[in-house]
Amino acid sequence: MTGAPDTVAATPHPSVPRTARERARAEIAREILEAARRHLASDGAPALSLRAIARDLGMASSALYRYIASRDELLTRLIIDAYDSLGAAAEASEALVARDDLVGRFSAVCRAVRAWATANPNEYALIYGSPVPGYVAPIETIAPASRVSLLLVRIMVDATADGRVAPGVTGDAVPPPVRSALEPVRSILPIEVPDALVQLGLMVWTALFGTVSFELFGQLHNAVGEGTGDRDAFFAECVRRWACQIGIA
Repeated sequence: MTGAPDTVAATPHPSVPRTARERARAEIAREILEAARRHLASDGAPALSLRAIARDLGMASSALYRYIASRDELLTRLIIDAYDSLGAAAEASEALVARDDLVGRFSAVCRAVRAWATANPNEYALIYGSPVPGYVAPIETIAPASRVSLLLVRIMVDATADGRVAPGVTGDAVPPPVRSALEPVRSILPIEVPDALVQLGLMVWTALFGTVSFELFGQLHNAVGEGTGDRDAFFAECVRRWACQIGIA
């Protein structure tokens, strides 16, 4: 989870017409990413091959390397696109809820994460499944990866600032070793948030993605009913209890 950045008004930039060459290059890059997603679905991220993608597109490998320098660069582009797509879906859902409806905002984020994962299982597996052997995500993936957690942080911050966290949730003092462990996230919060609430927020954040992953990867088989209504009811109850857990319900 990361802290919410200050809102800065966007400065409009004049539209600059793109040349025919730039448009053609952008179109080829888009086709490469689409082909890569197909291979991601059929072969998995570890088997992603620039040569195979080039064959699919009827390109020489040497030509493809003018657009994508390496497998790792391709993975990075796919990962950033996936995180941005997930983040945009969660942000759009949360933005539809009144700012003072903390439970509604929280529920909207959770539901959007699950809905996106269900609709995009291969992309979800890329960013929340097993690490790709030999691949190390570069720093430019951090901001896209933080978009969902930023929404959850803002809800916690708003609840704390408005004094709307239920009594008793933040009353327990965390042990010194835990406070030290929480320092990375505490240091980037825009206001002072009780340590107990920070701990709970991290627990709920990991529970959200853990629950979605369990459903998507089949670990709920024989534990929760297979019907869509069964899974929906189970997830909705998880969300309700998580909201209670962090004291906003």
